[in-house]
Amino acid sequence: MEDNKDKDELEKYCYLCRRPESLVGKLIQLPQQIYVCPDCMQKTFDTFQNGGMAGFDLNHFDMEQMTNYAKKRDIPETQKVKKKKEKKEEEPFDIKKIPAPHKLKEMLDQYVIGQDYAKKVISVAVYNHYKRVATNTMDEIEIDKSNMLMIGPTGSGKTYLVKTLAKLLDLPLAIADATSLTEAGYIGDDVESVLSKLLAAAGNDVEKAERGIVFIDEIDKISKKKETHSRDVSGESVQQGLLKLLEGANVEVPVGASSKNAMVPLTTINTRNILFICGGAFPDLEDIIKQRLNKKSSMGFQADLKDKYDKEENLVSKVTLEDLREFGMIPEFIGRLPVIFTLEKLSQDMLVKILKEPKNAILKQYQKLLELDEVQLVFDDSALEAIAKKAVEKKTGARALRAIIEEFMLDIMYQIPKDDNIGRVTITGDYINNNKAPIIELRGQF
Repeated sequence: MEDNKDKDELEKYCYLCRRPESLVGKLIQLPQQIYVCPDCMQKTFDTFQNGGMAGFDLNHFDMEQMTNYAKKRDIPETQKVKKKKEKKEEEPFDIKKIPAPHKLKEMLDQYVIGQDYAKKVISVAVYNHYKRVATNTMDEIEIDKSNMLMIGPTGSGKTYLVKTLAKLLDLPLAIADATSLTEAGYIGDDVESVLSKLLAAAGNDVEKAERGIVFIDEIDKISKKKETHSRDVSGESVQQGLLKLLEGANVEVPVGASSKNAMVPLTTINTRNILFICGGAFPDLEDIIKQRLNKKSSMGFQADLKDKYDKEENLVSKVTLEDLREFGMIPEFIGRLPVIFTLEKLSQDMLVKILKEPKNAILKQYQKLLELDEVQLVFDDSALEAIAKKAVEKKTGARALRAIIEEFMLDIMYQIPKDDNIGRVTITGDYINNNKAPIIELRGQF
């Protein structure tokens, strides 16, 4: 009974053209639960009259031939979307489900260390966006979308911030990589593929997907190529293709696939209430900012020094729209991302806090793993400082922490299950720097 109920909640599709009933109107039902739209049925009869159809014996044609042909083109359950609720049944979005900005930031503080300004900006923008979804067009005042662009060095927490946000709010989230996107008609993913991922994250529920979050990472990789004479199919063309998604439009989206083709069913998603967050490292942006700031340099006693900004830690925070245009982002694209903010480069002190303070900190994960072997794992302060120092040298942000810990924890994780007498392992700075062994204590010695 439950299976039948679930199937009743799914859209019916034409077995020939793959369009849903909500788009083509009432479908014609054939035996064995086969559905065909009126257009395809008419085209089929026209084909018969004009010389036949491959695979059919027109002299002995019957309905069973038709159903068998259609059955071969059956659509998998994973490519069917749920029916949209009727207007009278549609429930308004409850703004009370979204915490106030200060509460949202407090929740993010438990998982994300530092980046206070970024957390404050993203909390306010998300809250305002879902207030807009809740009010919809309540009166003549229409609120614009709060799409965001976050700029920060690699490993500073851009993706982690968005993942944590979606988890805390229990909203469908799709994370797409801009490097895989190309202009429609070329090898690669079309821009609509980001909405296909969102639809899959929402369990093929179109209404739920239309209130979700899309995070497009590596957005700096689709900057306009300078001095190119060939078609820029993975740069400016992708920015142009994303414009309609960011603004809000009805977009035909392939279900259960990354690109449109004749064998994939399509559904329509309205992107008006989807929150788009774009993120990128923008590696050469600091040079552009420095060049703009150094234009003030001139001769004389009060002139700025040309190397004045060379040692500034967080130079990217001085970014302007003009800098982004110089980098290669087209004005129309930047204009649809009104909330622009930057993330700080992680310092050694911040990396130490990331190691031990978040709810799911890396050290806590390893302590839990050894706890299952009834062994206590302890890190002293010198060990934390040594790990953070090595991570700073690698220049890959928080990503370096796990790689470093994996390296020195390998022998410990391998050796400890051999000896049931081990009760505590203490990691010191000397062990991290490959000078000494960890301190191992047997059960009953502490």
